[in-house]
Amino acid sequence: MISISLEHATLILGAKAIFSNLAWEIQHDQKIGLVGPNGAGKSSLLKLIVGDYATEPGGMVVRAKGLTVGYLPQQSEFDPSSMAFQLALDGNPRFAELEMELAEIESRLYDPSVYQDSKTLTRTLGLHEKTLDAYESLGGASYPDQVRNLLLGLGLPEADFNKPVAVLSGGQKKLIGLARLLLIRPNVLLLDEPDNHLDLPGKAFLEELIRDYPGAVVLVSHDRYLLDAVVTHITEIEDGCLKTFLGNYTDYILDKQERLARADELFHIQQRAIARMEMALKRYQLWVQVSDKFSSRVHAMEARMERVERIERPTLERRKMGLELNGWRGSNQVLEVVDVQKSYSRPILSGIRLHIRHGDRVGLIGPNGSGKSVLLRIILGIEAPDAGEVKIGPSIKMGYYAQEHETLDLNSTLLDAIRRAGEMSESNAVAFLLRYLFTYKQASENIRTLSGGERSRLQLALLVLSNANFLLLDEPTNNLDIPSAEVLENELDDFVGTVLVISHDRYFLDRTVKRILALEEGHVKEYIGGYSDYEKKKGE
Repeated sequence: MISISLEHATLILGAKAIFSNLAWEIQHDQKIGLVGPNGAGKSSLLKLIVGDYATEPGGMVVRAKGLTVGYLPQQSEFDPSSMAFQLALDGNPRFAELEMELAEIESRLYDPSVYQDSKTLTRTLGLHEKTLDAYESLGGASYPDQVRNLLLGLGLPEADFNKPVAVLSGGQKKLIGLARLLLIRPNVLLLDEPDNHLDLPGKAFLEELIRDYPGAVVLVSHDRYLLDAVVTHITEIEDGCLKTFLGNYTDYILDKQERLARADELFHIQQRAIARMEMALKRYQLWVQVSDKFSSRVHAMEARMERVERIERPTLERRKMGLELNGWRGSNQVLEVVDVQKSYSRPILSGIRLHIRHGDRVGLIGPNGSGKSVLLRIILGIEAPDAGEVKIGPSIKMGYYAQEHETLDLNSTLLDAIRRAGEMSESNAVAFLLRYLFTYKQASENIRTLSGGERSRLQLALLVLSNANFLLLDEPTNNLDIPSAEVLENELDDFVGTVLVISHDRYFLDRTVKRILALEEGHVKEYIGGYSDYEKKKGE
């Protein structure tokens, strides 16, 4: 059964055509991963479906009768004075309506004019039973506990439940928005990067929710592990076109590579055939100068060539970010953390010990709020520990990638930032920015105008210019599209230096690290291998 269909959908924003003449069907039980490079139109497509944008005349977005759609945008905005738990509790307004209806019906049952009239009493009791069934279907008296468990499962600490939204992070606001959606249970869920800022337990919880969701789910995500775990179909938007593949992300990559290989082979076969026809036509055109009897062959060959449906050459390799993390050898001893302690209103780090040597690839994981970013800031010297010592090896130069892009001066232009960091001429700085997929126009714009993905690429560009041989990366893939994340993975593999990375991207961790440090309840436990090895050993 088709829940939503797009027919000849065209979207133009300003002077830019985002996509045109799209056709797409979303079936009632599909779990669809919507993928494509940054700027391809994924978020715009979701906004078109929910009605935030309108298709150009001639296009249609058709919904099944009575269909309900829930949409989680990239940035969730709420009344800043609202309390987190109450905001989630109010996510399903029908629950509050049913509570009021039950209270009203129960008050009528005490009315003598009702309980003394058998017919009125029977009708009222029937209405009470029907309303009570609807109330219980949403959780009844256990509804607040369901909301609490949902928020905890997604990773919002109970200590934050009664805080105003104004003091919560963007990621925490997204958790509340996701919880509100899941409580409404719409027929179709449209989720725009719901996993951003979720910790590993939160991602596992989200996976289970999506897999078991009784309706259709369209998921925009750069988390390849999540896409492999939950989706039944991949829909790719690229160059203004949509293509749907059966299976998960890995199936899609293999299928796409095979399709591109076949298309490239067919293109070259046709090119060879066209070249043979062109050679034959040239011969006939020479011969016709000697004898008119060859003129019919000329016309026949020209007609034959006109009938050929030309195959467009497939793009086998898209332009990617030109990241080059060179690094250098430095000392064998890179980092030693000895009995580091740190507390705020509660203990965060309790006697942390770790040792990192040249060439190590270390992943630091743990629940949100466990102190991973605090430990990184202490290593960098941005914060001081309450006790303990951090020893940095001689000839070690650290480079820091901040999760929230705090290292960027938002009032600076891209050009000024690159010229300061790299001590280069304007022309060289522009050429450098072009390698990171920025345009000439963006080079002179303020950094604050950039999207999250663009700020991530700029921060990586500045990391290259820092000439560091010890990289401390805090969630580097959070805003990167998949092609850019793959470039980063390959560069880290070849990097002549040492890497300590905080990440909740399980696919990225499997690709890049050889050791996992799990930070829980103020202590670090070490696991050899990538994320999958850690998960297996922890399960045992």
